[in-house]
Amino acid sequence: MEDKRSRILETAIELAEKGGFDNVRLRDVAAQAEVALGTLYKRFPSKESILIAALEMEAEKMEKRLSKNPIEGDTELERVIAFFEGASRTLFRKPNLGRAVLRALTSGDEELTEQVAMYHQRMTNMIVAALRGALITSIVPEASNNELIIAFIMQQQWFAGLVGWMGGLITKQMVIDQLQITLVVVLRGLEKER
Repeated sequence: MEDKRSRILETAIELAEKGGFDNVRLRDVAAQAEVALGTLYKRFPSKESILIAALEMEAEKMEKRLSKNPIEGDTELERVIAFFEGASRTLFRKPNLGRAVLRALTSGDEELTEQVAMYHQRMTNMIVAALRGALITSIVPEASNNELIIAFIMQQQWFAGLVGWMGGLITKQMVIDQLQITLVVVLRGLEKER
């Protein structure tokens, strides 16, 4: 079962990288992954669902790395920015796939809400781990309110930056620079509250 899922996702990733969002046609994914079209539809009702699952797969890989080695850096700022640099590199390395995944995330399809929410929760856990300088497996289940605020704001800024990058409005470096500026402001604001 997992083998079929992996084949489907790897095929979708390959098709997206070759030709972007429009190149990921369910019929083509099924044929190239050598699975029945019905099997594909049972697991993934749309191309958006497949592309978000591909993004989740990348997040799983990052989680595995973070379960062995925490993000390096002496400060919260250094660690969180290093985390986002790594997460962004995944999308920038395969720009057609990155743009396809972002398009899937912005589809507005209510059927994808749970899948997107699970991805955001995964990201929140990794951001909290970066804030703490901890291994992903050592995260205390209860994140503080400040940690949740930081994770939420940083994910929103990252997404906005990626959409700007996708549309050619900002560069890859600008995505990271904007994240750093945002995090400095958020950390200062939260520090003043203490």
